[in-house]
Amino acid sequence: MRAIPYKEPGTIHLNDITQDDDHKAFISHWLHSLGTPAEKNYEEKAAQVLPPEIFNTLTLNSNLLHEETRYDTLFPEIFEVPFPPTEHPKFTFIDLFAGIGGIRLGFQSLGGKCVFSSEWDKDAAKTYEANFGEVPFGDMTKIPASSIPDSDILLAGFPCQPFSIIGDKEGFEHETQGILFFTIEKILKEKKPRAFMLENVRNLTAHDKGKTIKVVLFHLKEAGYHVFYKVLNALDYGVPQKRERIIICGFREPVNFEFPAPIPPQERVKLNDILEKEGTIDRRLFVRKEIRESRLKRLKTPDYPKPYISHENVAGTITPHSFSCALRAGASANYILVNDERRPTERELLRIQGFPDDFKIVVNYSQIKHQTGNSVAVPVIRAVAQKMIQALFGDNNHEQ
Repeated sequence: MRAIPYKEPGTIHLNDITQDDDHKAFISHWLHSLGTPAEKNYEEKAAQVLPPEIFNTLTLNSNLLHEETRYDTLFPEIFEVPFPPTEHPKFTFIDLFAGIGGIRLGFQSLGGKCVFSSEWDKDAAKTYEANFGEVPFGDMTKIPASSIPDSDILLAGFPCQPFSIIGDKEGFEHETQGILFFTIEKILKEKKPRAFMLENVRNLTAHDKGKTIKVVLFHLKEAGYHVFYKVLNALDYGVPQKRERIIICGFREPVNFEFPAPIPPQERVKLNDILEKEGTIDRRLFVRKEIRESRLKRLKTPDYPKPYISHENVAGTITPHSFSCALRAGASANYILVNDERRPTERELLRIQGFPDDFKIVVNYSQIKHQTGNSVAVPVIRAVAQKMIQALFGDNNHEQ
């Protein structure tokens, strides 16, 4: 273990201590959990990795950790972030297969505190860290369930490609991703959280002629949960995107739970609300003249009012809408176009999924396109979270 020169009023970053992602995960989780029961799950490893003078400073002065003077000297990337950990949480959760944190945003905004996160995609983890100050742990199949802190709610957007209409549709036969559901099951049986919420593609309900969803529900019920599921469309919850996803919620005790009703049309975000001003758009996002002309010739409704987002279907027809079709991680460059002129900007892609504008973008366009395509519609998750919290705690006071 090497000593790090401790300079005042200088700043020490995680990279000054270690380059190992697993070590960074332990340190960031430990720092976020100081003073909570989850601290014990990370303390031993943090003590091994951190120089003694820093570890002892943090341990002895943990009550000062969240003061501005502390931010300025130790690990600002962990606390000087758009969405820091909740100081006085009303409930706790773990965030599995976390992506860029869309599910976390929904639950954290209602007073929840994340005590464990995992994401094996390095670029997604980079975005997650920049926004939450936490380095997610990696491959969940290699993490013992016993090492995960106790929590009230398990959250997981487990990989959907095996069940997707777009993906290979192998389901549980998928060599790696198909077994990840059973990783969730193992954690539920070991840790017994009070509730869980799982998100996946709509096609999970139809995969293998309905057999797959029956297997999923059987295993969740066998793990000791009362299970509810429904396909929800993001259009109904305030974002201009037709994105249908199955939400599965489970509770260890019988509860009075119902999925959230759609919000009134007049309260929904319109396409015009999320588009950036045309004069500010990077020219690299505009398509070539021949592409634009080709699409306009095939436009199903030539006089469709602007702004619109068009989508090219498998038959080659270009269909305009006042909303986006579902963002896809592996979509072609011109999968959706604004007014058949340009691709959506990075910020617009995030807005289509309901992410707030202070969400940091720290990767290139190709990566943010992939990440938003794999993510969730945040307002849908938040609406479900509100209903789950009401069912668990019997009140409506979990607003931040």
